[in-house]
Amino acid sequence: MEIAVLSDIHGNHIGLQRCLKEAYLRGIERFFFLGDYLGELAYPQKTMKILYALQEKYPCEFIRGNKEDYWLNYRKNGEKGWKKQDSVTGCLYYSYHQLNQKDFDFYERMPLMKKIEFENLPAIMICHGSPRRTNEKMLPDSQETFAVMEACDTNLILCGHTHVRGVIEHGGKKVINAGSVGVPLYEKNILLCGKAQTQMVVLHGEDGCWKEEFIGLDYDVERVITELHECGLYENAPSWCRVTEHLLFSGTGSHGAVLERAMQLCEAETGNCVWPDVPEVFLKRAIEEVLGMG
Repeated sequence: MEIAVLSDIHGNHIGLQRCLKEAYLRGIERFFFLGDYLGELAYPQKTMKILYALQEKYPCEFIRGNKEDYWLNYRKNGEKGWKKQDSVTGCLYYSYHQLNQKDFDFYERMPLMKKIEFENLPAIMICHGSPRRTNEKMLPDSQETFAVMEACDTNLILCGHTHVRGVIEHGGKKVINAGSVGVPLYEKNILLCGKAQTQMVVLHGEDGCWKEEFIGLDYDVERVITELHECGLYENAPSWCRVTEHLLFSGTGSHGAVLERAMQLCEAETGNCVWPDVPEVFLKRAIEEVLGMG
């Protein structure tokens, strides 16, 4: 048995199509999706249509990520706080206003985590951040991560959220992070020869156990950037899109790191800074410091 595991698409329908093409070539007919289907990128309905078509043809498992929580909670709380022209929330606003009732119903039905049983292979726990929370990071050498692993009743956990693919082993158990289809953060010391890639994991069920294969695929990242401009996102959320573009090409410099530094700069100068009200000037300065971009 082979299973394609994909996480953190973030609206990158071009990367998603590249991963699925590879899966089809390998004859894979089962798919696990670990959340964050939309986010920073253009034309979110293209991603949703691909997912809907796929689940009609193949067995698929879909887990809710923190981004799906954002959309659902924003709707429940009266659509307050996000702005169309704002680097901090502009991409969230854009994606949210592309969603329809079918999408909201789809997200509502998604579990936060799920235990998958197999006849002749070990059970697997699938989640976005951790089996406890969609936004919890399963990090190497973390006592919190080890506690989550110890509490889990499967020996294998599949997750995403950090955008950094890798394996954590502890107490005879294993966590596999699938990385990111849409905006990967590359693990330390990886050699990519300067090429942007999209990521997934293939699980091979062999001899009563699971073996992971990390897949990195070249794809048309230039088209992804062109679409950011075409759809108007670059105009509405300029600093956020600059970080996205840098991340797509380099795999370094996360949105979270830039936002954290921007909030530090804002608080130091103004005495107070509360998300999402972070002025553009501080985001620009944070990009200069964190990414080295003038």
